[in-house]
Amino acid sequence: MAVPPRGRVSSGKAQPAAPAAPSTSCAALTPPPRPAMALPAAAYEAAVPPRPACAYTSCYCEENVWKLCDYIRSQHQYPLEEFYAVFISNDSRMDYHVILLHVSSGKQNFIYDLDTVLPFPCPFDVYSVEAFRLDDSLRPEFHRKIRMIRADLYLKTFASDRSHMKDANGKWQKPPPSYPCIETADSKMNLDEFISMNPKVGWGSVFPLPDFVHRFGRQTDYSYSLEGQ
Repeated sequence: MAVPPRGRVSSGKAQPAAPAAPSTSCAALTPPPRPAMALPAAAYEAAVPPRPACAYTSCYCEENVWKLCDYIRSQHQYPLEEFYAVFISNDSRMDYHVILLHVSSGKQNFIYDLDTVLPFPCPFDVYSVEAFRLDDSLRPEFHRKIRMIRADLYLKTFASDRSHMKDANGKWQKPPPSYPCIETADSKMNLDEFISMNPKVGWGSVFPLPDFVHRFGRQTDYSYSLEGQ
């Protein structure tokens, strides 16, 4: 499929009228870019290097976030337990994206997203306004949900053999990362269990996107904050 340019993340854009097969990568959640809101002055110190210095492979957002978690674990700058891998999808699994959340001990939380033109890291409230859209116009099965997995658990459990990025003939749809596949002692491929928004499978917690915004943002009215966006 055609891959949109890197930019603002939202799965709340127009969706097909009927359910379809899951996308092969997180690229389906990267619409055309838009000028980013200015980053408020703050004393927050980033947990990872600047964006260009981070390990990054286009269309492999789940591995990019795994690499961010691995870097944070190696630096001991912040407790690893303050970070979460966040999968964004829906019950129809039409697309997905993965970002990193830092539940900071400061006044606000931060999002790390290598597939956006927004600041890196980005204050949670800035990200929620610029990156998300309301799901009111969509059918319920397309409403976005969140699966949050604590970073230490994500590092221990996530595995991908990248087979989802190969076509029917076994050819790569997008070039894979140069490093070996991520696997665990128990699995070589469990990506589907992370993309799934069924709380009975996989790891972490699953809840609707508005609940995620209310829980970790400072805004008291998510609908109002997105009015006119």
